[in-house]
Amino acid sequence: MSTPQLQRHRVIVFTTPTCPWCTRAKSYLRQHRIAFREVDVSRDPTAARDLVRRTGQTGVPVVEIDGKPIVGFDRARVDRALGLTGTRR
Repeated sequence: MSTPQLQRHRVIVFTTPTCPWCTRAKSYLRQHRIAFREVDVSRDPTAARDLVRRTGQTGVPVVEIDGKPIVGFDRARVDRALGLTGTRR
């Protein structure tokens, strides 16, 4: 019997080095073996401006999954966007 494969998602986490919720979001994704690209908006002003333009927010983290931003670390929304079921809350 073969195991079902998880769908691959394009995940980007917009962060800053001093953001505790960013650390939690990245740890959560790693715990679930979700590959992601991290963008430090404190070092990338172009990414910071683009993030504000797209979300209307200056806060981080923003977890972008398949082009759809989730502002803040909203575990339930992240789970839904990634198709994670039966995860601990």
